[in-house]
Amino acid sequence: MEIKVLGTGCSNCKNTIALIDQVAKAKGIAVKLEKVEELRDIMGYGVMSTPGVVINGKVVHAGGVPSRDKIEQWLAA
Repeated sequence: MEIKVLGTGCSNCKNTIALIDQVAKAKGIAVKLEKVEELRDIMGYGVMSTPGVVINGKVVHAGGVPSRDKIEQWLAA
């Protein structure tokens, strides 16, 4: 599973990456986590508020740190 966190490096972006990593490890799910900080690349996904989360090429979240429950649902799908 390929997950990209879109954001310029703010604390919410860092918290989102850490939370996704924690949930994936707790569930024993292998993920490839990538941080996208280039504004041009973020805009390419149509995300206007960060952090944004892209899973396997599809935007699943934008704006604010996602809840642990939401991340668990993404990883279960």
